[in-house]
Amino acid sequence: MSGLRVIPAWRHGQERLYVCLADGRSLAWYERESSRVNLLSEEHREAVLRALAPFMTGGFSVGPPPVPTPAELARLALHPDDDLAPNRPGEALLIALDRDPAPARRLRADPRQRALAAEQAIGEVLDGLEGAGWHTLHSVPLPGGARVHHLLIGPGGLFAVHALAARKQRVRVADPMIAVGRADPRPLLREIRAVADRASFALTAEIRPVLALHGATDVDVTAPPREVRIVRDAEVAAVAATGGVLKPADVEALHAMARDRRTWLRT
Repeated sequence: MSGLRVIPAWRHGQERLYVCLADGRSLAWYERESSRVNLLSEEHREAVLRALAPFMTGGFSVGPPPVPTPAELARLALHPDDDLAPNRPGEALLIALDRDPAPARRLRADPRQRALAAEQAIGEVLDGLEGAGWHTLHSVPLPGGARVHHLLIGPGGLFAVHALAARKQRVRVADPMIAVGRADPRPLLREIRAVADRASFALTAEIRPVLALHGATDVDVTAPPREVRIVRDAEVAAVAATGGVLKPADVEALHAMARDRRTWLRT
């Protein structure tokens, strides 16, 4: 067979080389990281290997594509409108600011902008944990207008991370009250625990609440918080330092369930 084309592509951060017919139909793909050729049809084996020969070095394996896991099948069946995985950090705030932008002239900055900066900064750190087997979903909506800022799922379990803007301000903690700078205290810790409880009910799994302080100059704790872990910017990644709670298959199954918007309708 002649006229085969080799087309490079990226999938889930890994390079693949697709072997295609002239009409664009794929016959196989080669994964560089695993050095494996996945054949869709054994009858094209020799032609595919000849086409890939200039691109492969060292040993490699050849065989049919791996059977999709239940989590992968669920993801493939998910309608794009119901998939929360593409959400950006601060997705809900980005949409709100786009629909109702702040006036061009105002004495004080729009507090939504500070909140957005906090969610984006914390979300960027959490997204960086993906290579260690963790998944993060951002702006997970709950009925009634509440949401999980960041849902972290990985080997160490599940965490509902709430990002709080505190740039260049002192934070005072007296469970359940939180005060940032000169603002009046509010029962934020109670709200964070309630959101984590609702998320736990939806996924039927324990979800631990975390409060991530973005840019705080000092944290004064007069009454230690119950159940809620409080971290500052440099400590956010340490949330994922633990392991041995969930197996990789459990992580993928929970992530597949959590990314489905319909999962959260029962909270």
